[in-house]
Amino acid sequence: MDKSKRLFLKFKRSFRRRLPPIQSGDQIGYRNMSLICRFISEQGKLLSKRVNRVTLKQQRLITIAIKQARILSSLPFLNNEKQFERSESAARATGLRPQNK
Repeated sequence: MDKSKRLFLKFKRSFRRRLPPIQSGDQIGYRNMSLICRFISEQGKLLSKRVNRVTLKQQRLITIAIKQARILSSLPFLNNEKQFERSESAARATGLRPQNK
């Protein structure tokens, strides 16, 4: 085979099939926090169906479970801990203190 023709050949990528995030025996509910936490971003937002690699029906059940857990205060609505730490460290670096009125 010519070297010029060899350059244009596409290499076949080997891909590894990942396990589905929800196994057949997993219960999707507001009490299953270990399962629910996998579908929430660091900011506390719901991840999309495409990112989660779940079906539409599973995504609906996950969304309902997360909303129920938030209402029952098992799960926070927002995760502002990192933003709060950043604002404190920035205030220390600049020497500014919050004014108490």
